[in-house]
Amino acid sequence: MNRRELLLGSLAMAGAAVVGSARAAEHKHDMSEHHHDASSANLAVAAAASDCLQKGEVCLNHCLDLWATGEKDMASCAKSVNQVLALCGSLQQLANQNSKHLAKLAKVAMVACKECEDECKKFDKHAACKACGESCAACYKECQKIAA
Repeated sequence: MNRRELLLGSLAMAGAAVVGSARAAEHKHDMSEHHHDASSANLAVAAAASDCLQKGEVCLNHCLDLWATGEKDMASCAKSVNQVLALCGSLQQLANQNSKHLAKLAKVAMVACKECEDECKKFDKHAACKACGESCAACYKECQKIAA
């Protein structure tokens, strides 16, 4: 490779980098505008769903550990938490995307959150279950504000 080929190759790479940077900046600008479209109610639901996910994972793990030691009554708690985890993951995503389907899913999630809260209350002597139940109650209230 001679100096001319090296110079032309370097110029081509620099040009590609400039074009890539310009496109990235344009994309970043577009994304920031979409982020501002989400309502404060959607952000509150997304935060509540996120909290449910975090506390639900801890509760589910706790239920499974106890179930493995022979406490079969933890099965109902584990089942309700597992359903909340599935719904709250979707709820969080739709809220963050400002989806037109959010209100419909919030209505379904409310039912699951209430059932999970009621189930967790049976085991509120366990910190993980108590925290999960409280988180589900908070998510229920946020869903109620936007449910169709």
